[in-house]
Amino acid sequence: MAFVQIESFLHFLRFEKRSSSHTISAYESDLSQFANFLEQECELNNPEEATFLLIRSWIVKMMEEGTGPRSINRKITTLRSFFKYLQRQGVVKSNPLTRIQGPKAPSRLPVFVEQDKMDKLLTDIEFGDDYEGKMKRLIVEVFYNTGMRLSELIELKIKNIDLYTASLKVLGKRNKERIIPLGKPLLELMKEYIEIRKESKADKSEELLFVNEKGKKLTRTFVYRAINFYLGLVTTLEKKSPHVLRHTFATHMLNNGADLNAIKELLGHANLSATQIYTHNSIEKLKNIHKQAHPKA
Repeated sequence: MAFVQIESFLHFLRFEKRSSSHTISAYESDLSQFANFLEQECELNNPEEATFLLIRSWIVKMMEEGTGPRSINRKITTLRSFFKYLQRQGVVKSNPLTRIQGPKAPSRLPVFVEQDKMDKLLTDIEFGDDYEGKMKRLIVEVFYNTGMRLSELIELKIKNIDLYTASLKVLGKRNKERIIPLGKPLLELMKEYIEIRKESKADKSEELLFVNEKGKKLTRTFVYRAINFYLGLVTTLEKKSPHVLRHTFATHMLNNGADLNAIKELLGHANLSATQIYTHNSIEKLKNIHKQAHPKA
C-alpha cells in the first residue's frame, strides 16, 4: 500500500498493539477503501488530510450503495482508531471523527442452535474415527462447550490445557487471558484426540492443539466449512458458523440458570452490556412458553 501513514498505523497494530491478523486485515481493507475513495472522488492522496465533510461524504456514498449500518460503523471505528493514532504521532491536530455519528443499526438477536438439535449433532451424527473425524468432532465440542472465538480456537496451544485442573487458558482480545473449565466428557475427548494426534503424521507442531494431517496450522476457512457442514446436518438456520456456536453456548448456559456475570467471564467480554443481549433470547423463550401454556395468553 502506497499510503505511508496507513502503513505506519498497520505496523503499530501488528508489532506494538499485537492485534490479531484478522483485525489487522479488516483495518487494512477499510483504510484501503477509504484511501481509494479520497483518491478517486476527491483527488486527495493523503488520507490524513481528510476533513469531517469528506469523511461524511464517504459514509453517504456507502449508504447510497447499500452498505449495511454494521459495516459502516465498523469502518467508522477503523477511521477513529487511525486518526487517534495520527493525533498521538503529531501528524494531525484533531480527530475529525469526533463529530461523526454512524447510522443506527437495527438490533438483532443472536442466532443460536436449539438444544435438542445440538444433542442430536453430538449423539447421532458420525464424525468418523480417523484423525480428521476426531479433530472435527473435538472442534465442534470445544466451540459449544467453551464459547470461544474462531481466532482463539485456531491459536489454542496444547500447553494451555491443564488436564489436572480440567481447565484451559485462552488468549482473547487485547491479549486478555481467561480460564475456562472443562467438563469431563470434553476432557476425555481432548485426551483421545491428543493420543491419536501423537500417532499420526500431524504431530509435527508441538505448540498448537489443532493442526491438519500434515501438522500445519488450521485456516479460518477450514474450520468455518467444517462447522457449516455439521450444523447443516441438524439445523436449517441460514447462518451456520463458529460464532453461532458461541451464541449457542451463551444462550444455553443462560437458559439453564447460569449467572450472567459468569457467562461474561467465560466469553471474555470486556463489559456486561455485551453479554446482556443473550437475555433477550431467554425473554423470547419465556414469552413463547407463556403463550403456549397460559389459557388467557
